[in-house]
Amino acid sequence: MKTPLAALAAVLGTVLLTTAPAQAATCEPPGVEKFGPASVTGAIVGASVHEGKAYVVTRGQKPPVLAEFDLSTRKVVRSVTLPDAPATGEPEGAWATAVSGGKVYAGTYPVPDLYSFDLATGEVKHLHSFGRNGGFVWSLAAAPDGTLYAGTYPDGRVWEYRPDTGAVRNFGVLAAGERYVRAVAADAGNVYAGLLDKGRLVAIDRASGAVRELAQGPGGIGVVAEHGDRVLAVSGTTLIDVRKDGTDLRRVPTGAGSLDAIVSTPDGTVYGTTRPDGAVHRYRTGDEALTRIADAPSPGDETRRLALTGEGALVGFSGSGGMWTLDLPSAKAEFVDLIEAGLPSGAERPQSMLLVPNRAVYIGGHFSMDVRDLRTGEHRRFRVPGEPKDLVRRGNKIYAAIYPSGQIIAIDMRTDEVTSLGFLGHGQQRPWDLEYDPRTDKLLVASAPLGAKLDGALSVVDPDTGKTDVYEGVIPDQSLMSLSLDSGAGVVYLGGDVLGGGGTPPVRTSASVAAFDLKTRTVLWQVDPVQGNRTFQDIKVHDGLLYGVYKRNSGAWIALDLATRTVRHQGSLSGYGELTVHRGRVFASVFFGGGNAYELGTEAKLLATGLGDEWYTNPQLHFEPGSWKAWALSGRELARIGLDPRCPQS
Repeated sequence: MKTPLAALAAVLGTVLLTTAPAQAATCEPPGVEKFGPASVTGAIVGASVHEGKAYVVTRGQKPPVLAEFDLSTRKVVRSVTLPDAPATGEPEGAWATAVSGGKVYAGTYPVPDLYSFDLATGEVKHLHSFGRNGGFVWSLAAAPDGTLYAGTYPDGRVWEYRPDTGAVRNFGVLAAGERYVRAVAADAGNVYAGLLDKGRLVAIDRASGAVRELAQGPGGIGVVAEHGDRVLAVSGTTLIDVRKDGTDLRRVPTGAGSLDAIVSTPDGTVYGTTRPDGAVHRYRTGDEALTRIADAPSPGDETRRLALTGEGALVGFSGSGGMWTLDLPSAKAEFVDLIEAGLPSGAERPQSMLLVPNRAVYIGGHFSMDVRDLRTGEHRRFRVPGEPKDLVRRGNKIYAAIYPSGQIIAIDMRTDEVTSLGFLGHGQQRPWDLEYDPRTDKLLVASAPLGAKLDGALSVVDPDTGKTDVYEGVIPDQSLMSLSLDSGAGVVYLGGDVLGGGGTPPVRTSASVAAFDLKTRTVLWQVDPVQGNRTFQDIKVHDGLLYGVYKRNSGAWIALDLATRTVRHQGSLSGYGELTVHRGRVFASVFFGGGNAYELGTEAKLLATGLGDEWYTNPQLHFEPGSWKAWALSGRELARIGLDPRCPQS
């Protein structure tokens, strides 16, 4: 009879890569066994609609796919890939798309480049780069004369590209310290830009380049649209509706959520979808509130683009990789999975992983969960409402902390049923770390805010009722990147980040560690272990020491004596990642240097290298009980790695 691993290998195929020479009998065999793509995706970012067709760009695949989708047959009819640009690097997707002059234009990330796809010939061209690797083209709009306008990160600029001549210019600094032009729209005379950090809506004269402010929002502006003599913008839970000359400014509450996509009709009626629920709403200038007209066609999903068809239908494209139509008179919706419609799927960079010993490996992707059954070797995949940043098990359920909603969900391992425990709220949309405390039967969440805010939070969640206590600013002026539980002592330790949400200048210079008493719900103490290191990536408590790996400065690690709160050991790894305690030892898996795994003691001992840098969040190790075998990644493939620290390394 085949073992569970053998069954899995028989289905997926196994490759053994030796990482060390033959060892003594006391060593478990080293090596890397690979089992195919860990997380498979059809997620999309950019989308545009033109003459009965939709054009979508995938997220996370290398190279990204630009696909043409027929709205009448609901099938993908052709697809191309966006090639690497030798001077800048590899794109992974394109948030920004626009159609003009018989071509689809795509603005990519993490290289902020512009590509074109000729609808007649199928030719793909790289046109221009707006910056270096690590940047984004967040938004793209075509003016009536075909001129393109792009909003970029991290320079916070609006760029003009002339398809007829290839001429490029930018309009300079729109606001001091601004990094994100998250949304743009254009008419014959102006470009309208939404600034995420500074929350401003500005109009730029296309001829002179003069910039004027139309409105200041209560938060970052992520959606902009123009119609007639008005401009609409979304700032947090406020819809801004203003004339193009800056007069008649109206601010309309959107309710509990924020609009993530809007589209207007010729008569000025506006339709939009709200995040995080995905419901559909209607608005007209003069309304004091939005009118909900339909439940979410794709619950909990992000809408990348809305369009209207001549048949009285609203068409939406979901970030998870779906397309839906809503019949406006009847409010009935139909949903199509783009992979099932023929969109080429591919391996993406995983968000998170959880090993259920002798049962399955769960891999969190973008709006999906992949499951590898260790008993049968079978693979299945189901949708979840966002990116699972961390996973933890309690009984027959797995709990996931979801970005970008800040939602906590439960997954029944027997049925794959997904239920929501609710949202963290308090602006805490970036949950980074999640642990289960068996003593109190509570979930603990470390989170960061989204946007121009510094304070993160520790949240204590009841997994049965969803009741959540949020302790915002538990480390003042810092967000939380990690936590580590000493359940016996009733204390959770917190690792900070002085950059907070990243949209406002930090006021601290060194990341802190704090001890939080779960019974009294108070901070016992706080210390800055290393001056000048601004961000902890992960912390773990073991045997009286708190081990920490820094993201800033990348790869620095410490072992902090909890009794004296002084650093006992420290050193440097190839990069940052996550820590794991297993069989009385502390391990680190980190980015850079090829993707390395270490054991940490008085110094760092390299155990394996060449694992790659393909995690989306942070490299992780998930050890099998009683073994030195750990489930992880090798490149983008699911892998089982031999990490016996007793074995000498090559």
